[in-house]
Amino acid sequence: MIKCLIIGGGPAGCTAAIYAARAAMDPVVIEGPEPGGQLTTTTLVENYPGFKNGIDANELMFAMKAQAENLGAKFMRGRVVSCDLAAKTFTLEDGSVLEAQTVVVATGASAKYLGLPSEKKFRGLGVSACATCDGFFYRGRKVAVVGGGDTACEEAMYLSGLAKEVHMIVRKPFLRASQASQARVFATPNITVHFETVTREILGDESGVTGARFEKNGEVFDIALDGFFLAIGRHPNAEWLGGQLETDENGYIVSDGVKTAVPGVFVAGDVRGTDFRQAITAAADGCRAALEAEKYLKNEL
Repeated sequence: MIKCLIIGGGPAGCTAAIYAARAAMDPVVIEGPEPGGQLTTTTLVENYPGFKNGIDANELMFAMKAQAENLGAKFMRGRVVSCDLAAKTFTLEDGSVLEAQTVVVATGASAKYLGLPSEKKFRGLGVSACATCDGFFYRGRKVAVVGGGDTACEEAMYLSGLAKEVHMIVRKPFLRASQASQARVFATPNITVHFETVTREILGDESGVTGARFEKNGEVFDIALDGFFLAIGRHPNAEWLGGQLETDENGYIVSDGVKTAVPGVFVAGDVRGTDFRQAITAAADGCRAALEAEKYLKNEL
């Protein structure tokens, strides 16, 4: 029987493992298909405290994992494909079954991409799904934001304070964002909105993105760019739960802080319904989840 099973190996999962290990809960972490989580899709992280000159995202996650392992946490490669939360049993893709006393769900949320080969090629080399993570690198430069909802407008507004030019690429002939968000975008002089426009290809060389090819009403044109940001939504990685936890209209797990409706089951990081999805907020969730798990075990014994 595992005292504390942590599902997900990103900032939330690794932090939960550190705290659980220090509390002598012998945590086991199922890393999932993307060890290190979504953070590893970016490059330099400059907004995580403690690093004067920032830190490479993969280096940060390697250090988090190493710290947890040094304290006694065990990491396992694999993916949970089904579970019984009431019994706290979890079946992995290799058929093995794990049983736990407490569980921290930290499976994160995956950014939605357009599916272009060139998009994958330049991911981390100018293609990003997080303006607050990577916008700093585009001061005085030209960027594009794909999307027409509130998130896209927020990303465009954030980037407008850094970049020289911001091009919003909107597939529909209108913005889906709130009227307030639209008003801010249209009132910002360095934001240009391109309606009824789709991305055909991201252009670049060995140094990264140099532009993108778009199409509007049958006309194909290129725009010179330094950065290409996706803001077409995120997908919470919660299907494997089989509906055993309540989710909101967007599929994020509903919780009271990090507590779910199932006793002994906690949720941390981007898979949780929360206003902020940053590495540091995920790590904070992981800390809280582990402390709550420790409290739960003490009360149960």
